[in-house]
Amino acid sequence: MPADGDLTGGRLTRTIACVNSSQQSFGMGTAVRPRRRFALIAAVLAACSGLIACGNSSQRGPNTAATDDPEPMLTDEQRAALAKLSPASLPEPVADVSNKWADDADARAFGQKLFFDPRFAGKLLDGDNDGSKAALGLKGETGKVACSGCHVPESAFSDSRTIRQQISLAAGWGRRRAPSLLDVGHSTLLMWDGRKDSLQSQVFGVLESPVEMNSSRLFAAKQIFLNHHDEYEAIFGPLPPLDDTTRFPDLPAELSGCQKLDAQNACPQPMRGAPGDGAEYDSMAAADQEAVTRVMIDAGKAIGAYERLLGCGKSRFDDWMHGDKTALTRAEQRGAALFVGAGRCVSCHSGPFLSDEEFHNVGLRAQRVATTFINPNDRGIAEGYPLLEADPLNTKGVFSDGDDGRVPTSAPKNAEGSFRTPRLRCAAQRPSFMHTGQQMTLEQVVAFFSAGGDPAGYPGKSEIAALQLSEREQADLVAFLRALDGPGPDPALLTAP
Repeated sequence: MPADGDLTGGRLTRTIACVNSSQQSFGMGTAVRPRRRFALIAAVLAACSGLIACGNSSQRGPNTAATDDPEPMLTDEQRAALAKLSPASLPEPVADVSNKWADDADARAFGQKLFFDPRFAGKLLDGDNDGSKAALGLKGETGKVACSGCHVPESAFSDSRTIRQQISLAAGWGRRRAPSLLDVGHSTLLMWDGRKDSLQSQVFGVLESPVEMNSSRLFAAKQIFLNHHDEYEAIFGPLPPLDDTTRFPDLPAELSGCQKLDAQNACPQPMRGAPGDGAEYDSMAAADQEAVTRVMIDAGKAIGAYERLLGCGKSRFDDWMHGDKTALTRAEQRGAALFVGAGRCVSCHSGPFLSDEEFHNVGLRAQRVATTFINPNDRGIAEGYPLLEADPLNTKGVFSDGDDGRVPTSAPKNAEGSFRTPRLRCAAQRPSFMHTGQQMTLEQVVAFFSAGGDPAGYPGKSEIAALQLSEREQADLVAFLRALDGPGPDPALLTAP
């Protein structure tokens, strides 16, 4: 059958359809005077001649997405580049020498329970916690924030709960979008700014953030003792006597963490129950402080073992790459060629999970999100690297089961305003995009990169340049990104056990 742009095929068919449709519109199916009939036919042919011209792709303007569907033409170089994105089988999560329970079945099951358990959380602080479905409870309530509250399992472990689905509302408002956890086991440096290097240390960032769980390691360790005593000991060995208040002071949820946020959405006093509080935690002997921290590191190792199971899985793109020539549409195939070709996406989104796991500045000027919040000077890994290097919980420290050298010896050269490249498998399931969450559709993301980012208003120096992709090319890239969806994790992993 001739292609849609051929005069003998699509254009002629559209012309005939136009004539027939217009005849009906002009009432030509009924009796019409001959002179009027000839005048109407001439008008119809004049109108339809525009369709014949539009069918010629060389005469089309920039709006080509709707009707222009040429045969994909992939070069050998493009096919070779695509093959690197789709191995015969997707790799298992990277070996994690820092966590000797990373692939332990009992630790995974325990970690799944902890992931859905909100009892570790302190008070909700922001007034937007109004009891609505977009919040986790009412201001002042405790025990409301679990990992699953901002990493919603049914939404590719992204935040689809919070109003506008951009940045997250837990105890308070976070300043960055909660990233998807799918395929997180393939990353070594974590968070948008790389300030954590293991899943077990990442847990502390959430636990002791005044806008996330607003809690502390002392309070959380006591919750492990009260609610998960036997499960913990079956995996990690004996717990310290956390019920001995002479060594481990009581700290109720209402007093753990922060009591009130300041105008910058930060805690103006030290977090109670955490190092440097000048109170309960600091009053303990050094050995008991270490014991509390180790309990929570172990809990983090269990959560990490569970999170390593969370994958997007193989997609229609993989099916197409491995022999199913009908798995992708023409548009999706053209998008694949653009991804590794003129779109330059593969320069950062490389490897089986479509991320180089590096940090890049893409020239994004922050915009207001969640109706009122904006963070115009987010420095990315320029802030994150010093925090990682100084973190006593990193993989070089005493709480790690091994050091594989994942902590860089220095920050990237272009650190200012640079953020970790997100993985793209199952990206179409995310409710918003970029570290700010300010772009709500894949179409907006592709248009942003096609334009070369924003001209100014962001920290550092942008690494990208304008691509000036046509409307059809942008639509093709979006189609390819949607073809990267997979089945997701085992449904048994999506709920509390």
